[in-house]
Amino acid sequence: MSFAMPSDSDVREKEFMKPEDFRTAWEHPPTRRSYVQHLLTSLVGLLAWTAAWLGLLYMLIVHLSPEFSFLFALPLGYCFYRAVVQLSYFSPALRMWRILRTYPWRIFREVPHGLTNHAEVSCKHYGWFEFPNPALPARRMPLVFPRHHRTEWWHRRMAPHAKTALKADIETIWFVGDPRFIGLIAATGRDGTAPRRLHILEQRMALQDGQRSREWGATAEDVERGRRVGIHLAHP
Repeated sequence: MSFAMPSDSDVREKEFMKPEDFRTAWEHPPTRRSYVQHLLTSLVGLLAWTAAWLGLLYMLIVHLSPEFSFLFALPLGYCFYRAVVQLSYFSPALRMWRILRTYPWRIFREVPHGLTNHAEVSCKHYGWFEFPNPALPARRMPLVFPRHHRTEWWHRRMAPHAKTALKADIETIWFVGDPRFIGLIAATGRDGTAPRRLHILEQRMALQDGQRSREWGATAEDVERGRRVGIHLAHP
């Protein structure tokens, strides 16, 4: 059995296709590069903070006397905390990969967003964006930042009094996912062809799984795609 390698012309053609033209976001070459960069950034951060912790510990044990221990308690604790935080980024990164391999990109302009509590979300969250329900486009659904980690870049641009130059960074939002279940957002890269600042948003509206599928118009296929990214819903 032989496998044909893609020609250079095929590769170049894909590079110039719109992100929405690909069957899934993962098939979009600039998206794969952005994801790998995102993953490498997390890995480098983990290695750097772990190395810093080990370096401080080595200096304390080998080169300094015990009475200096109190000076290293805070730096050691902070380096350990940062290493644990970096380690926590890998589980969301795996879910990002699943989302990118399951859904296509959709590009939106001037997406409603806010940092205050959303009226339809009862749990604690750190900001929200609204996207149209695929089955009922007139119905916008909030997806939220469930954690504050890595949200600073987004929050600075979502703030009501943010400078115009900052707000311009999120005038166009790349979205992949299903707002009834989960989504991944990104801003547009400098060259305009690649996503950047990948971040997962979650659906936290107060409805039971069966209600979510029925009232939001989710089909059995929609539910199955949600399961591929780890959202377990029972379709009625």
